[in-house]
Amino acid sequence: MTKNIIFDFGNVLVQWHPELIYKEHFGDEAKAWWFLRHVADNEWRGRIDAGEEADSCIRELKGRYPEYADAIELYRSRWKEMLTDEVPGMRELLAEVMQRYEVYGLTNWSMETFPQAREHFAILQMIDRYVVSGAERLIKPDPRLFQVLLDRYHLKAEDCTFVDDNPDNVAAANRMGMNGIVFTGAEDLRKKLEL
Repeated sequence: MTKNIIFDFGNVLVQWHPELIYKEHFGDEAKAWWFLRHVADNEWRGRIDAGEEADSCIRELKGRYPEYADAIELYRSRWKEMLTDEVPGMRELLAEVMQRYEVYGLTNWSMETFPQAREHFAILQMIDRYVVSGAERLIKPDPRLFQVLLDRYHLKAEDCTFVDDNPDNVAAANRMGMNGIVFTGAEDLRKKLEL
């Protein structure tokens, strides 16, 4: 039975849309997505979320793709603009969840930028028990990062429901014995949590 709800942060509590910055930069949405899939891709962004120094990662990527140096630099200079707003309906839903369950956070996020994001978004301040990948040098869906959260807060996997917009992360949580929910929006989550 669920006693604890664990929330991912990016695109669950706060909206993260780097494609908007790159669409503006390239003047073309398809080019923006190509850049995020083939240059500043998931693997590269994951290295930063896993605790590698952003400056070093940016310098290395510029070396590999000098023709995209200006675009790569935007990942550092305009990252705050990539966080656009709270996810609609989630502040109210989170407040309701906190009346019924113990609430935790588990996020893939660089520790170079997470403290600033937490200071800026009130919804992130609502959760004071959380694990950030950049601090642990591990990223979801690595089961070791989930285990860090369970161990730190003395939780049992079978007592936890995990909410994330990434199906791979949800699958990893399910393999550990949690109840995983793929997040698609506040109203759908409300139904799945039967609030």
